[in-house]
Amino acid sequence: MILITGATGTIGSEVLRLLVERGERVRAVSRSPERLPPGLDVVRADFDDSGTLRLAMPGVKALFLLTAPAKPTPDHDLAVLDAAARTGVGKVVKLSAIGTGETIGDRTVGAWHLVAERAVRDSGLAWTVLRPSGFASNLLAFARPIAAGAPVPNLTGDARQGVVDPRDVAAVAVEALTASVHDGRTYALTGPEPLSVPDQAAILASALGRPVGTVDVPVDAARADMVGRGLDASAVDAMLTGVEWARAGHNAVVTGDVEEVLGRPATSFATWARDHLAAFR
Repeated sequence: MILITGATGTIGSEVLRLLVERGERVRAVSRSPERLPPGLDVVRADFDDSGTLRLAMPGVKALFLLTAPAKPTPDHDLAVLDAAARTGVGKVVKLSAIGTGETIGDRTVGAWHLVAERAVRDSGLAWTVLRPSGFASNLLAFARPIAAGAPVPNLTGDARQGVVDPRDVAAVAVEALTASVHDGRTYALTGPEPLSVPDQAAILASALGRPVGTVDVPVDAARADMVGRGLDASAVDAMLTGVEWARAGHNAVVTGDVEEVLGRPATSFATWARDHLAAFR
């Protein structure tokens, strides 16, 4: 039995789909089971309720750990790890983020991920940590404005990142969950080339056959907008720490980890764009 947390999100839903296709026994944890396909083994649980988490663990041998707290905290990861350790789970695959633990000025990138990663390594379980770069699918947040001809907001200027297809991240997670060769490894997951936001817009424009522009957004303006829309201030600060780290050029990284695990090249942004053109039309 493999337990999937974050089963309704971009990565978790794809991990779930791939495991089901492979015939693996899976169980999903969700506060909203109605959002999952019928016929699945689903446990309604809450990261803030340790009792419900323990109810999800019986019979589980491997755990995909994906949390997305509204405020940056490792508490949800720690709660799941505690429940897993108490019930005999043997393996955990943690979804983290590239750059975790690096610094920009006096701030730490992915500080809450860093605490959770350390807990994973100290858990006594077999473990794998996945640190993906920025997702190609982040562009979908602007799909409707792009379809209407609006430019893509650009917080990172000309800085390039190893933009990764989230389907590759999910495929790597499945391999880590089902094969012991990945135990004790930390993988930095990137696409095959470093791309800036203008690079991504140009690739999308080529696929659409029409222009797609970008507009630079200063970090201070982005902060004011996010806080004005009601996002938690600490979450905004954590997010923009990562943005400023990338903007300074620190995420212009391409690794071969996706190819090492999957035995094929990482998916290009151009391929991802072609596969998702309908969203931008």
